[in-house]
Amino acid sequence: MTDREDKLAANPFAFTVNHDRVRISRGGKTVTTLGASAWARFLAAAAGANEAARQQLMARATGNYKRGNERQRGARGRSRRG
Repeated sequence: MTDREDKLAANPFAFTVNHDRVRISRGGKTVTTLGASAWARFLAAAAGANEAARQQLMARATGNYKRGNERQRGARGRSRRG
């Protein structure tokens, strides 16, 4: 398991389906609500996925997912005025 998967296993996401939306929660609190077309795509992807894949889907849907392409902000990324 990777560090990311360990964190998801320790504090997993959960989802509930209502008649017109999907609520994604973590730690008993609603993190995000998917409506309209987003919930249909999510449910279609989650239907054939195992638990680890569903956790990744929910992390991506909430925005709680580090993609690995973020850069640390440093002196190089800032413009300096002299």
